[in-house]
Amino acid sequence: MTTILHFSPDLAGWIVDHLDRAVAPETIIGTMISERMESHVAEAIVVAFVNARIRGEPLPSNSVIVNDPSDYIYEAPVFQHGSCIDTGDRKVRVAARATRPVMAILSGMFSVEECDALIELARPRLTPSTVVNPYSGQDVVESYRNSLGMFFRLQENPFIASLDNRISKVMSLPVENGEGIQVLYYPRGKLNTPHFDYLLPTNSANITSVARSGQRVSTLVTYLNDVEAGGETTFPSVGFEVSPQRGNAAYFEYCNSHGQVNPLSLHSSNPVIAGEKWVAVKWMRQRRFISAHEAE
Repeated sequence: MTTILHFSPDLAGWIVDHLDRAVAPETIIGTMISERMESHVAEAIVVAFVNARIRGEPLPSNSVIVNDPSDYIYEAPVFQHGSCIDTGDRKVRVAARATRPVMAILSGMFSVEECDALIELARPRLTPSTVVNPYSGQDVVESYRNSLGMFFRLQENPFIASLDNRISKVMSLPVENGEGIQVLYYPRGKLNTPHFDYLLPTNSANITSVARSGQRVSTLVTYLNDVEAGGETTFPSVGFEVSPQRGNAAYFEYCNSHGQVNPLSLHSSNPVIAGEKWVAVKWMRQRRFISAHEAE
């Protein structure tokens, strides 16, 4: 079902001001949600403004068309059934799962030794995490995303290849559909604001990436250390939080075979109150992932 949502000139002006300052659409959406606006409504309004600016069209004046999340077609999950997943080299246990949106909490995704090894391999390659400028598509550093991060190339060495292969079995999609493992480091006080992992059509880089490799389908976040306090992965639209515990993982899906994306997958990382937080993130695509560099 679609509805026409009317909004105030003040909200329109606020959105335009933030976009003028190159604030990421996901951050604007997250702020609107924190003010008790439903996630699908916030996304529809902001995306309408961004798309109008990209196309050189008049900005929405006081209304946009909003698709209700109930329109999202829930198909059979990509994630497999059962309480244990045999990956060939390990048994990963499913501690909990949900269906709308599709989510699962996994225990024993990585061993203690694997977590430590991944941190040590990533540490010397960390750089400030970036966000994509909504118009240029360029990666830029912004204060509202203040982690450090790096990417491994897909199967860049035997150890990373073993993790890529295991993750592929857990996520039920081919290794080649995966983007390289990203490791993120959050010191005390650092966080990540509410955002979607699927690619919004707000710049040419995202549009071209989806054309090459399809939309992102699912995410696996594996926690590489125990966090003393804070650092939870939060899903504000469904009122759910995952506590970071070493070796465990959170899985969620947000794209179906029709290319629909599910705004209920909005998520964030709470501030680290004590200690530090390390995570490994894997995104899976609809088709073989082809990076911009590979496509040149």
